[in-house]
Amino acid sequence: MLGFAIGFLEITWVDALDIALVAFLLYQLYRLLKGSVAITIFLGFLSVYFFYLLVKAMEMKLLTEILGQFMGVGVIAVLILFQQEIRKFLLLIGQTTVFNNENIILNRLRQNLTIHRRMDIVPIVDAVKTLSSSQTGALLVFEQRADLKLYADSGDLLDAAISKRLLVSIFSKVSPLHDGAVLIANNRICAARCILPVSERQDIPARFGLRHRAAIGLTETTDALVVVVSEETGQISMVKSGNLMHNLSIQELRTQLNSRLFHNSEEAVEARVEGIGQGAA
Repeated sequence: MLGFAIGFLEITWVDALDIALVAFLLYQLYRLLKGSVAITIFLGFLSVYFFYLLVKAMEMKLLTEILGQFMGVGVIAVLILFQQEIRKFLLLIGQTTVFNNENIILNRLRQNLTIHRRMDIVPIVDAVKTLSSSQTGALLVFEQRADLKLYADSGDLLDAAISKRLLVSIFSKVSPLHDGAVLIANNRICAARCILPVSERQDIPARFGLRHRAAIGLTETTDALVVVVSEETGQISMVKSGNLMHNLSIQELRTQLNSRLFHNSEEAVEARVEGIGQGAA
């Protein structure tokens, strides 16, 4: 069915829809790669591809043959170079399916579990408050749907009940477990001294150290929620989906944990976003 014509071109509504979908896909790709070292690699790969088209059009057989071999393994190269970005993209797609929070059955199961889990907020918030006041660095990871067993195995397994004293003891500067992250899952402290992937994004302000970069790196590839206490300033931050909410108060932390962990109806406070996440302008 003809939609409209531009000169000798006849464009149907299907063509217009195709163009719109491609434009949307390219925009999402740009958002996914923006601020990371991957955008530089992507531009380099694109430059090589355009150069290949140029030498092919000029019938330069030797260069065409060499670059053609490189283009032949282009899909495999893309999978290797952009494995983290592809994983993040698939995670975002998975979070928008019927198996996400909108699913009625899963939502009902979470509501039933929330009654038993909600009490854990108190020792967590109290521990963060104590760590913040003493300027003790801390990194707390809350597992959600994505399995974090790989990161738990990188540290020391604990499987302990959540308590303020235990969390404060773990992150004490004289504790052998303080260097790394604490993983909290299934209402338990699963592991301590866990190693997290560090984000390679170039737009993270220099004032944020290794803890913040590790928190951002983990949440870029998983749906985990991470709380960070700065050792230099004692300020509290929360990271979700690569977005950093910085300098939270204790009340803001409590509200955010309730909202993001338990998916209750209480509205989350508008936290101070540093502008390095996807939601940044």
